[in-house]
Amino acid sequence: MMNKTFRWMITLCWFLSIGYTANGQEPVYVTRYQQVGYGTTNILDTYLTQEKFKGNGLSILVSSERKKPSSNWSTLMHSQLNLSTAKDRSGDKSEVEGAFNFLWGRLYRWQMLNGNLHLQAGGMVNAGLGFIYNTANANNPAQARASLQLMPTGIASYTFPLWKHHVLMRYELNLPLVGVAFSPNYGQSYYEMFSLGNYDHNIVPTTFVAAPYFRQHFTVAYPIYRTTMLSLSYLGDYQQLQVNHLKQHVLSHRLMVGLIKNF
Repeated sequence: MMNKTFRWMITLCWFLSIGYTANGQEPVYVTRYQQVGYGTTNILDTYLTQEKFKGNGLSILVSSERKKPSSNWSTLMHSQLNLSTAKDRSGDKSEVEGAFNFLWGRLYRWQMLNGNLHLQAGGMVNAGLGFIYNTANANNPAQARASLQLMPTGIASYTFPLWKHHVLMRYELNLPLVGVAFSPNYGQSYYEMFSLGNYDHNIVPTTFVAAPYFRQHFTVAYPIYRTTMLSLSYLGDYQQLQVNHLKQHVLSHRLMVGLIKNF
């Protein structure tokens, strides 16, 4: 029994050593962000109604950045969940909005000011799924949202000493470039699309003109325990689309709080 256990442990170590060698015998540093926030939301979808809706919403953001010490390249991932409720100007009608966005990208890093300032630039792919539901509509009460975008991305991070610790200030900006999006055409019902199979330019190529989706995130973080920092941030997520003679936007502003951990 002991010999079998010993052989099993040797085999496991051998497989692990293969994986470690395949990675160039170099550690991978991971920074993980976990944040939750609350703030205002502005919703417009002319497929459902010409009215604008304003309300509040909740966002959950989980991010990770992976990098090797010998490389200036890093991999950045964001998983972002938004949920909002809003009312029109009269307060009689309401809409519910929800969306999940997954962003993945590669960034190149420059270090300045003795390593205190880091500048990063690259690109991210943003895949989004969501919905808008109008509680007052009998016909076409809901709108589905789906898009895929390539977004140029820039990040500036700066650390400075305060109260015997190093405070982190970080700003990230994601800009629109090109992509594709789902949209019904003007006057087209979902019954026509999915039951009758009548396609009418529902998968639309987009540019920064048709889909000016901007996302910015400003963070201040202070160490609270070894590799853990407490973060306070502002997340501005401005999702906009104008195709098929229809307009849509979901503009959200969130005050976020969370933790940043380094592994």
